[in-house]
Amino acid sequence: MNAITAKSLPVAMIAALVLSGCATARIDDGQRLALYQAHAGAPVSQVRYYDPIGWERVDGQHVALQMRPNETWLLTLSGPCLDWAGGSPFLKVVSSDGMTLSTFDRVQVPGGPMSCQIREIRPLDAKAVRAAENAQRAQAKAQASGT
Repeated sequence: MNAITAKSLPVAMIAALVLSGCATARIDDGQRLALYQAHAGAPVSQVRYYDPIGWERVDGQHVALQMRPNETWLLTLSGPCLDWAGGSPFLKVVSSDGMTLSTFDRVQVPGGPMSCQIREIRPLDAKAVRAAENAQRAQAKAQASGT
């Protein structure tokens, strides 16, 4: 039987402090959207459609859709479709012709009550986004620790 001893209590407290420090370094949706938009190119009317290999929620109306390992697009949606995701790992992208993705197409989270039209498509430099996110987290963590 494991019991908390006087010796193990400081270790548990240190672990809790470390974990709480990590939690404060989280980037909020507004900062995240600004970061993604800063690393997105000019809007395009359509892109060649492949079965997406991944997606990431930016905020309730924006999603980063990865088509190929080095091809990611920032989609702006007509409504807060992603708010109904409930942590779903799936995103349904409906391409009207099956060969291109355009502002006429729609996005839906399986089980969600509605689909949202794609309003804007912008190429995204995903590597630059990751580097900037890591830099923001490091800065927030340094500020939280007072360094």
